[in-house]
Amino acid sequence: MTRWLDDDEQRAWRGYLHMQARLTARLNRQLQDDSGLSLADFAVLVELSEVAGGRTRVLALAEKLEWEKSRLSHQLNRMRARGLIDRQECPNDRRGAFVALTPQGRTTIEAAAPRHVETVREYLFDRLTPELVAALTDITDRVAARLAEDED
Repeated sequence: MTRWLDDDEQRAWRGYLHMQARLTARLNRQLQDDSGLSLADFAVLVELSEVAGGRTRVLALAEKLEWEKSRLSHQLNRMRARGLIDRQECPNDRRGAFVALTPQGRTTIEAAAPRHVETVREYLFDRLTPELVAALTDITDRVAARLAEDED
């Protein structure tokens, strides 16, 4: 038997979908306008900027971003063509490869991040009390934990 959403759940679900779509579009537009980056570019650059040496295995990056290998491969090819990242062979695993942040990639992420954070703050966190931030964190943690249960 289907457990249909009640009116409050339906309103919350549709509100979440609407908010997520509009926020993603707004953040993508801001990044494109200010730095020529997409949200996908930004996600890759952030991950690389936060690992030691600005370099990680391609598979580890795919897992961290929760992307399919084919999606990541296409994304990395586009970013490599723009000089943001470099792909390096793994000397002790011929099938494996590293992806590394280039100096241009580091400069680009460092220039883009402050305005991006301001946009996130403007459209999300400036509208929330500390209690609502805590509630949002609790919600995202609970949903992520439930999703992780299916991966085990």
